[in-house]
Formats: sequence, structure tokens, C-alpha cells
Amino acid sequence: MSLYFFATFISFLSHLFIIVPFINFLYSIQFQRASQTTKDAFNKPTPIFDKFNSHKTGTPVGGGIIVVGMSIILYAMFLLLFVVFKIPLQSNYPSIISEIKIILFAFIGFALLGVYDDLSKIFLWKKNDFFGLRLRHKLILEVILALIVSVWLFNDLKIDIIHIPFLGVYKLSYFYIPFAAFVIVSFANAVNVTDGLDGLAVGILMIAVTCFWVVARSIIDVPTSIFIGVWLGGLVAFLYFNIYPARIIMGDTGALSFGATFAVIGLILGKAFALPIIGGVFVIEIGSSLLQLLSKRFLKRKAFLVAPFHLFLQNRGWEEPKVVMRLWLVSIIFSVIGLMVAFMK
Repeated sequence: MSLYFFATFISFLSHLFIIVPFINFLYSIQFQRASQTTKDAFNKPTPIFDKFNSHKTGTPVGGGIIVVGMSIILYAMFLLLFVVFKIPLQSNYPSIISEIKIILFAFIGFALLGVYDDLSKIFLWKKNDFFGLRLRHKLILEVILALIVSVWLFNDLKIDIIHIPFLGVYKLSYFYIPFAAFVIVSFANAVNVTDGLDGLAVGILMIAVTCFWVVARSIIDVPTSIFIGVWLGGLVAFLYFNIYPARIIMGDTGALSFGATFAVIGLILGKAFALPIIGGVFVIEIGSSLLQLLSKRFLKRKAFLVAPFHLFLQNRGWEEPKVVMRLWLVSIIFSVIGLMVAFMK
């Protein structure tokens, strides 16, 4: 276990060493949050959102880029060290290469989609679009990436079951592919929606990912354990600079990548049922946004005065740090319950 803590520590130091020069670089190329009036999925202004987020204008957007880039390099380095020193790379799957491929594809693929969206928002390539990529185009690309990952999970790792505690194991066969794709896309967008307050999404993600680290170690899944260890080190370093008032924002690059990868790790570890519990705050956030969207679309009125949930709390008068820290606490409770479920027979 000390090897994985060492990986986390080295990752933390590496990110900490490079992140300040990277923030300065983002300032120099003006890769910053644009000062513009945001619009919702129906191309209507969002004055409440702008009211609580106008002060973030000018903050560098690129935290996801540095965490993704450094984590990939460090992950490759630690895998190589395991091979050089002949430390067994144990896994629950016959193909360790496939497991590594799936994690990295989700991590990098969704990051690249997020990079394009961040560039669109910052430099306003398409001024008539919904705050970056058009929503339907983004969803189509997300679904394509998620389907590729899901097919690999099904074909390469032979995953096609869901374990529900006390009820048993259910074999989904080919239906596992659309199910896994739905889970991946849902969490990619859930983390993206949650990433609206300084430190909120990253703090919750750290708590939730730590739970899966415990699960990965319990079943001796070395490739996933190494990745989570390296990733956590980067998240801790990033959170130091993302706490209110943030010096750097994760952006869609990190939000989409981290959300999708979180879901993929849950699926690889066979904890699909525990996944929405451990990531309970993400589910609440995306659920409130979805209900608002559907209500506007079909009922022609709002389900809530404002969504997602964290913005609702802000509008109720809660200060940003108060919302963030209390939702961290809620996430801890969800994670404890989720871990209990994950280890149930």
C-alpha cells in the first residue's frame, strides 16, 4: 500500500511544482473565463447565474489540462517502474493492457472534447452557440466516446453484469453497452454541472475517488489503484489553488474527463450500483438540472426558481464557501453509505 501512497505524494509534489508557472502561462495567453452573458439550453439569459459568477471573469480556465497531462505522464512512469522492478501488476481481468487502455481513453478522450468546448467559450469561435459547443453536438460526441468505452468494457474485459446487494447478480448481456454508455455520459455531465463553485466539484470528486481507491485495493486491482493514486495527488494539488477564491478553474476539460473517468472506474471495479450513491451529490446536481430542463421543455415553466442545486442554495442566501463545505460533508455521508453498499454481498 505504501507504493500507492508514494505515487500520490509524488503526483502531488509534481503538480504543485508546475501549477503556478502554468497559471502564469494561462494568463499570458489570456486563456481565461470570458466576460459574457450566459444563456441556457433554450438560448435564454441566465441572470441569476451571472449574478453569482460574474466575479469569476478573468480567472484562468485550464486546470483540467494540467491535471490530465501530468497524470498521464506520471501514470506511465509508475507503470514502467512496476515493470522494471518486476512488481506484479495484478488485476481482476486477463488483459491488463485493455484495462489501462479503457481508463486512459476515457480520461484523454473526454478531456479533448472539453478542450474544444473551453476554447469555444473563451475565444467565442461560434458566437451563436450555447456557451461553447451546441448542446446536442456535445451530447452526440459524448455518446460516441462512451459507446466506444462501453464496447471495450463488454468485449475486452467481459463485463456484462450488475450486482445488486441482497438481490443478486443480473446479467445484461449486450444491454450492458447502452447501460454503461448512459452511466458514463451522465457522470461526465454531472461533474460538469457541479463545477460551478470554487472547490466544489474537485472536493467532492476527491472524496468519491478515494472510496474507489479503497475498493480497488481490496480486490487487488493494481493498474486502477496506481491510476487513482496518481490522479488523487493531482486533484489535491489542484484543489489548493481552486478553493475560494479560485486562482484557476477546472473547465470543461477537467469536468468532462474526470466525470467520465470516475464512472468508468466504478464500472471496471464492478460497483455500478454503488456508483450513484458514492457520487450522490453529482446525482443531485445533474438531477435538479435535468428536471429544470424537462419542465421548461414540456411544461413551459420552471420546476425550481433556479438550478442546479448549488445555485439554488446560493440564491437562498448561502455564501459560496458555506455551500461548498456543506456539500463536501454531504458527499462524505454518501461515500460512507456507498462503501457499505459496495462491500455488501
